[in-house]
Amino acid sequence: MIFLLIIIGFLSGIISGMGIGGGTILIPALSIFFDYEQHTAQNFNLIYFIPTAIIALFTHAKSGNIEKKGLFKIILFGLVGAGAGAFLAVNMKAAILRKCFGGFLFIMGISEIFKKEKK
Repeated sequence: MIFLLIIIGFLSGIISGMGIGGGTILIPALSIFFDYEQHTAQNFNLIYFIPTAIIALFTHAKSGNIEKKGLFKIILFGLVGAGAGAFLAVNMKAAILRKCFGGFLFIMGISEIFKKEKK
């Protein structure tokens, strides 16, 4: 059991460091392998996100990969969106929340398959 947590944490960390979002692995893995409710798995992800994001931020900043133009607006409206999303999530049944999250991942996956590469 602990070995599986280590593997999940490591894979989620790699995905987090790439800027994709470790929750795409962490949330389904906690729900499937450890039978956590969607709310609980998402709460794990929120706590997990803080240290992994800090490490990724420093690494990307050191490499000069942070675009500062528009950053304040994205952060400001991201905070507003996070508050709205948290409000929705805590007031939504776990089964519906799981389906919304799965639908979101599905749509993102399909969009990536059909995305044209920029030159």
